[in-house]
Amino acid sequence: MPSRYPLFDRSRLLVKPVSERRNDLALPHWMSLGDPTPAFSHPDLAVVARRIASARQLPASRILMMGAHVLRAGVNRHLIDLMECGFITHLAMNGAGSIHDFELARLGATTESVARYIATGEFGLWKETGELNDWPVEANRLGEGLGEHIGRRIQESDFPHRSLSLLAAAWRFGVPATIHCGIGYDIVHEHPNCDGAAWGAASYRDFLIFAHGVQSLEGGVVLNFGSAIMGPEVYLKALAMARNVAGQHGGSIRKFSTAVFDYAPIHGDFRRELPKSDPGYYFRPHKTMLVRTVADGGESYYFQGDHRATLPALWRALKATEPEP
Repeated sequence: MPSRYPLFDRSRLLVKPVSERRNDLALPHWMSLGDPTPAFSHPDLAVVARRIASARQLPASRILMMGAHVLRAGVNRHLIDLMECGFITHLAMNGAGSIHDFELARLGATTESVARYIATGEFGLWKETGELNDWPVEANRLGEGLGEHIGRRIQESDFPHRSLSLLAAAWRFGVPATIHCGIGYDIVHEHPNCDGAAWGAASYRDFLIFAHGVQSLEGGVVLNFGSAIMGPEVYLKALAMARNVAGQHGGSIRKFSTAVFDYAPIHGDFRRELPKSDPGYYFRPHKTMLVRTVADGGESYYFQGDHRATLPALWRALKATEPEP
């Protein structure tokens, strides 16, 4: 039976070409590996780099989860190099990350002004961006993961800036890249051609791909860059599943490292949980990734700073672990 409540009529929407959109970020914002970066140093960076290098030797999972702001920080080439060098075995992002990645590869620009376009009712309603809605449908038909399919499609496309695509790079290097969506979170969900069931099915397949990777986390590392909700919550459920299966066979997933890179200050000892009366208690990267999930043998690290500074700093620390040629 149909819903008893009226639905929004998407056929009434005016969807404009992206050529009419003003973007806040264009190609010069994306750094090359040799470009100067904002200063950042922390003694624990070298420790985390050693943990990742050790995990690569085992081998154990080296998972990097990220919010979409990391793509907007202009550090794509650093992330691509980390995947190519084998420092990262799994890349996870939210739905907005996949949109920025797609737009950057296709247009060489991304990030519209919310303040400008929400006032006119144009925010998110751009024809070319909406074409991404066709890809989850195709991913489901082929049985591919969402990040896998988008990465392959960008890699096989004639998009002029596909060399900056994280998803295409992951596809090239055989690194699982997963997209963890929430329906209604992303601008593509506004469009008349959006199939919510297709996005949900393909993103759930990605969650299962992610959970499979967590099964090899013993001795490994999880990095969370700028994801306050998606990263901690997806990781938490996947870890529960992986520990459930491991425990049935006498195994365990306890000795691994987590590292959170974010802007938010954590006052006091970041390895201790705050009381519920403290607003900081509800910052999930803290209690979930730095305290609770490593309480039985793991270790955690926190780095506060701009992603444009912290990610290249980690990249340099990891390159320093490489033997001299």
